[in-house]
Amino acid sequence: MSDEQDDSNGVVGWILGLAVTLAIVVALLSGVLGALGGNTASPAAPAAGAAPSASPAATGAPAAAKLYFDVGAAAAPADAAQAIAAMVEHAKASPNSKLSISGFHDKTGDVAQNAELAKNRALAVKALLISAGVPEDRIMMQKPVETTGGADDKEARRVEVSAVQ
Repeated sequence: MSDEQDDSNGVVGWILGLAVTLAIVVALLSGVLGALGGNTASPAAPAAGAAPSASPAATGAPAAAKLYFDVGAAAAPADAAQAIAAMVEHAKASPNSKLSISGFHDKTGDVAQNAELAKNRALAVKALLISAGVPEDRIMMQKPVETTGGADDKEARRVEVSAVQ
């Protein structure tokens, strides 16, 4: 073997070693980043003292139902029964599950009146769930940390129903 072949074999070996090392680093970083960023959706913050629960995906529950209300109205919207149907079916099929109801409002008007309106909207949805056959003791009223919320005023005037267990 000549010195030229030894030099080229050394360079090829060095490049091959570098490529393997780089592949290992990329694989490790992909695994770590995948584990950290697997679920980028941020769930609503639970109330103080709320028990941790399984995620809806883990239990087979629908993610959530949203009902949108008219300005200043607490009466359930016309499509309310359809909007909560999947949550009702989940509650009936999972006797140990509970449903959480959270009411929201837009930023216009009096703060105290809006808070009362959000509560009355949530109570209207609770009544719908009960009339659809969900036992009252399996329905939790959950005041959100921030009751004003949404990309726009229509989104802000909503009640969310989600599976807790």
